Amino acid sequence: MSLPLRTRVFGVLVRLGSTPIEEVDDLDKARRERLGLQRTAIGRWLFGTADPSVRTTEHHVQVDGRARRFLQHRPTGAASPGSAPPVVLNLHGGGWVQGNPEQSAWFASRVAARTGAVVLSFDYRLAPEDPFPAAVDDAWAALQWVVEHAEELDVDPDRVAVMGDSAGGGLAATTALLARDAGAPKLKAEVLIYPGVEMYDRWPSEDEFADAPVLSSANMRAFVRLYLRDQHGTLDWRASPIRAASHAGLPSTLVLVAGHDPLSDNGRRYAETLGEQGVHVVLQEFPDALHGFVSLPGVSPAATQAVDATARFLRDVL
Repeated sequence: MSLPLRTRVFGVLVRLGSTPIEEVDDLDKARRERLGLQRTAIGRWLFGTADPSVRTTEHHVQVDGRARRFLQHRPTGAASPGSAPPVVLNLHGGGWVQGNPEQSAWFASRVAARTGAVVLSFDYRLAPEDPFPAAVDDAWAALQWVVEHAEELDVDPDRVAVMGDSAGGGLAATTALLARDAGAPKLKAEVLIYPGVEMYDRWPSEDEFADAPVLSSANMRAFVRLYLRDQHGTLDWRASPIRAASHAGLPSTLVLVAGHDPLSDNGRRYAETLGEQGVHVVLQEFPDALHGFVSLPGVSPAATQAVDATARFLRDVL
């Protein structure tokens, strides 16, 4: 299926106006510029803004001895009197190297508004300064912290989900596996949006969309090298959650896949793997979407459809 015109135009502009990650010399500067763009009028149009019906607040906390930051998206009237709302831990994308909770605000806040759940978008340490498994450790610590502080957060510790896109989708998948193995918390759901679940194998979609805008095959491989650094070559399933010995016992899972995306086979194969091992899994594809589309509502009509699909799924399982 062909891309919508505005998405095609955006793809051309991305190619002309940005430096591929494999050619970036100063990552810290690139991160600052990305955050700065998000705050401009163009950035607000491109990335969207938080749903005005949801109260979005920034918080700084100590998690596992480290300073952490998260955005809380809390819908008004989030629960019935006397009951706390469910909670969703959200992990942003960015190839484990860049990104921030703000880039997820449009999507996360609308999921909160449509489900009545409180969505907490946590930051995590970024590579190459903090390579694997730092991001995994931070995601797992964040989940434990949320459950331990459920009372002060005014959320239900028995109705918890994890969600993430791209690199964050891979981290969410790993976090769900860690929770299963630890026996707690008992997750109700995971939402994996075009997740990165395999570090090395090259599947057909990577060749088919090798030169796709937003994320190319060369970008993917550069992100992996920066993330793993001297552990490049590791078969540790925490880096590639599809390599876990078993996926049985995972919570209900929604996998969203973009059609024009070198990572699309990551999502498809992970959904297939979970289904084969008895996990309730829903796979939904958006054939006219690019990688990153849920963070780009200004150019991707599919972003709103993804909100609808995610909210529908979470309302059923939380």
